[in-house]
Amino acid sequence: MTTTHRADFAGDPRSRDASGRQRRLDKAAALARIQALARLLDSAFTIPGTTVRMGVDAALGLVPVIGDLISQAIASYIIWEARQLGVSRWTMARMISNSAIDTVVGMVPFVGDAFDIAYRSNLKNLKLLEAHLAREGLAVHVERDLDGKPILEGEYRRVG
Repeated sequence: MTTTHRADFAGDPRSRDASGRQRRLDKAAALARIQALARLLDSAFTIPGTTVRMGVDAALGLVPVIGDLISQAIASYIIWEARQLGVSRWTMARMISNSAIDTVVGMVPFVGDAFDIAYRSNLKNLKLLEAHLAREGLAVHVERDLDGKPILEGEYRRVG
């Protein structure tokens, strides 16, 4: 049976604690935060005169070593949120490796800056998280209203 709710996912059995009370973890809101951060880090701006998109990650990467470490610290939030959403250890390992590759290669002068633009580890991690949520039976679609604020909708399937 498939049921649609607007932004609360109250029927998800993992959204309740041991005493049965509703936890505050709102998967749709968490996913919207992750989507916004991943896009900001990897594809927020278009390089003038081209169709190439880059984000804050690549801009921070222009500052040797420190910029890449700051970018990694910000990207770690995506991984932390994914853990809070219950991704598997395998998915966590893939997300961490994507982020580590981006950080290590990004520290190489010039080559690392181009790599930051092309690799887009945060968007890769977002796709891994969305695939995990889809396997759970949770499909979340983020649409925007006229003011640009997200309208959160989702579906879940109760198994068992």
